[in-house]
Amino acid sequence: MKQYNVGVIGATGMVGQRFITLLENHPWFNLVALAASARSAGKTYEEAVGSRWLMKTPMPESVKKMVVLDAAKVAEVAAKVDFVFCAVNMKKDEIKALEEAYAKAECPVVSNNSAHRFTPDVPMVVPEINADHIDIIPAQRKRLGTKRGFVAVKSNCSLQSYVPALHPLRKYGISDVLVCTYQAISGAGKTFETFPDILDNVIPYIGGEEEKSEQEPLKLWGHIEGDKIVLAESPRFTAQCLRVPVSDGHMGAVFVRFQNKPSKEEILQAWKEFHGPAQDLELPSAPKQFLHYFEENDRPQPKLDRMLENGMAVSIGRLREDNQYDYKFVCLSHNTLRGAAGGAVLLAELLAAKGYFD
Repeated sequence: MKQYNVGVIGATGMVGQRFITLLENHPWFNLVALAASARSAGKTYEEAVGSRWLMKTPMPESVKKMVVLDAAKVAEVAAKVDFVFCAVNMKKDEIKALEEAYAKAECPVVSNNSAHRFTPDVPMVVPEINADHIDIIPAQRKRLGTKRGFVAVKSNCSLQSYVPALHPLRKYGISDVLVCTYQAISGAGKTFETFPDILDNVIPYIGGEEEKSEQEPLKLWGHIEGDKIVLAESPRFTAQCLRVPVSDGHMGAVFVRFQNKPSKEEILQAWKEFHGPAQDLELPSAPKQFLHYFEENDRPQPKLDRMLENGMAVSIGRLREDNQYDYKFVCLSHNTLRGAAGGAVLLAELLAAKGYFD
């Protein structure tokens, strides 16, 4: 695979920092540009971040002396890279405008942001589930008037725990899903030091999260029709999302009803056998085994299992029949690895493998 020069927009925030750690030794992607707001521009990355380095591993030496660019100076950043990762903290309409400006500057954008997730010709991709949605990119380029530029996004971090577990079961006709998510504080860009209110506490509201959890799976399971992605009509989702005192790792408690109820053995076999294009293409960040089932009654647990396969696998446990739905189970994914920066890097690997950055 050829090497690509990449940039990170929003490099000083938590997800931007995670991107930097993941790109440090990436076999395909060479990190050459860091961009952030005007107040960070012109400083070295080390100066711009200061005491706000939130990763458990040290800041890579390779980025400490890199001078941070102004993300608003699109042409300047775009000239240095083959594509950018985007993880900015701005208003949704501002993010949309910024990402499209990069795309129109012929600089593809792989975004961690939610702003473009329901733009009809922007693919929102989990590479194991709906890799074929990248086929909408030519239609998007036609709308934008670009040859290389486009925007592709990853889905919301909470979905990454339960949608992968449901996906191989769709052949049994999933009709209804109830999910309660228990979401780590890093999903809000927080640590225990910066979020004392969460200690000894659970907060039963995360703004916008329940709507995303109910609606985004229908785009992942939708299909391309002409110049847009049409949402799937089923299953029906209902969700409650809670913030819990966990550093990393989103859990989902899932209840599911089928049109053709499978046996427990059939479900376990479907999970064990499941693989997707990320595995078939042997993408560098892809887990070898995407879905892992634990037989123990007290697993998965964030503390024990979030880093499974470098934080890119999904853990499942406690599958059993339910007296209102057909089955219930719990699942777990690492929200800043599989759920955020890692999922975006995996999407970029898929796009690179399919020639979209050439």
